[in-house]
Amino acid sequence: MPTAAPPRTGRVHPTVLPAVELAVTTHTGEHDGIEVTYGELGTWVVENAMSVAGPVREVYVVGPRDTSDPAAWRTDIGWPVFRVT
Repeated sequence: MPTAAPPRTGRVHPTVLPAVELAVTTHTGEHDGIEVTYGELGTWVVENAMSVAGPVREVYVVGPRDTSDPAAWRTDIGWPVFRVT
């Protein structure tokens, strides 16, 4: 995410990700079980697109820093793809 003062601590460092087309889904709730959402997105990618080399992206739209209610957490997961249809 863009930031005026990117952190640089240990393995954390700023980087610019290249623009890509993403298949995106939103995981709702606490992060236990997020692998199920990844599996569902992966299934969609296999059936509808070609996976592209590159990092899967997670955006914590609403998370523990925003609310202590895990039911309100929202995590967008973006998988790089090339649409084949």
